Amino acid sequence: MMRTAALVAAFLTPMIAAAQVEQGAANADFAPAFEGQTRAPALPQTAVEIEQLVSGLRAPWGIAQLPGDGFLVTEREGRMRLISDGAMSEPIGGLPEVAAIDQGGLLDVAVRTDFADTRQVWWTYAAEMDGGYITAAATGVLDEESTEMTDVRVIFEQNPPSQTPKHYGSRIVFGPDGMAYITTGEHSSQADRVLAQDITTTYGKVIRISPEGDVPDDNPFVGTEGVDTIWSYGHRNIQGADFAADGTLWTMEHGPRGGDELNAPQAGANYGWPIISYGINYDGTGVGSGEAVRAGMEQPVYYWDPVIAPGGIDFYEGTLFDWGGDLLIAGLNPGALVRLSMEDGRVTGEERLLTDVGRIRDVEVLRDGSVLVLIDAPNGGILRMTPAQ
Repeated sequence: MMRTAALVAAFLTPMIAAAQVEQGAANADFAPAFEGQTRAPALPQTAVEIEQLVSGLRAPWGIAQLPGDGFLVTEREGRMRLISDGAMSEPIGGLPEVAAIDQGGLLDVAVRTDFADTRQVWWTYAAEMDGGYITAAATGVLDEESTEMTDVRVIFEQNPPSQTPKHYGSRIVFGPDGMAYITTGEHSSQADRVLAQDITTTYGKVIRISPEGDVPDDNPFVGTEGVDTIWSYGHRNIQGADFAADGTLWTMEHGPRGGDELNAPQAGANYGWPIISYGINYDGTGVGSGEAVRAGMEQPVYYWDPVIAPGGIDFYEGTLFDWGGDLLIAGLNPGALVRLSMEDGRVTGEERLLTDVGRIRDVEVLRDGSVLVLIDAPNGGILRMTPAQ
């Protein structure tokens, strides 16, 4: 697809010198717990070119690269499509019914490196159950024609159902241990959010299961009163997850007014929501205890106030950009692709890219080193980003 000079010029980012990325006034007056926990130095900005790869998607949510040049992409209303050679397929059949209500619908999609042999796909979605709503995950086999999902099985269902169709999470990623890590939300309401602290529910948790839905024996709450699929807890609404090259799991979760968090969830650890937060409630009151730090609760590695409203994340391991090991974060509000440089598990710099393209829901680094972003809109699409020539 040809790039026009006007489109390229629109996305050339000028070099600027600044102490910090311009973020605006903070909502809360908390001091960070350690240096570099927020408002890291601004990185030199990158000149990029953008081409529109696909248009006409309705609220795309997740994307997974297939062997060759194809992609699977989800639309929140309940459709999964194959994108190949710039063309969009008809919806793939055979998926379970989704609850496409409020923030719910068809969410993430993932494949493993053995897809060419197995054609197995995993996805997460909002489902209706017993008059309420849950986050669920399923797996199936995509037929050779890429038109139908077969052998579909549900491998995870959140419990209990909520009356609030919000804050579902949800990403699914595979670790170097071979396990599937699924992120959930806590359904937002005052009554539900406290369940993020309750290890007998799967609200506001990172879930760890086998790709077929079995419980690993070394999960932290196996043999206790806690749900045996839980990996970590005390999360608000995790919509980003990826593994770094060293095998560390990283997640991004939404805060309220301020307090979006980057975490590296550890087995059995408590990440504090809704007792502590670097944000405040939407009505201006304090969250939980009104504190940002409490003994026995983990601190985020990095936080934003005001928010970036994070979507998916992906570590950059390509060679087109000089970004080896940097973390790319899809931002929904005010809308941007956020790049973080990292060293020894700490953030050392931040850059905002693509600030004029709208709500970015997911990001995918391709094998050729270019970067795809999903634009979440009624007439959304996929953009491909490369270095400016």
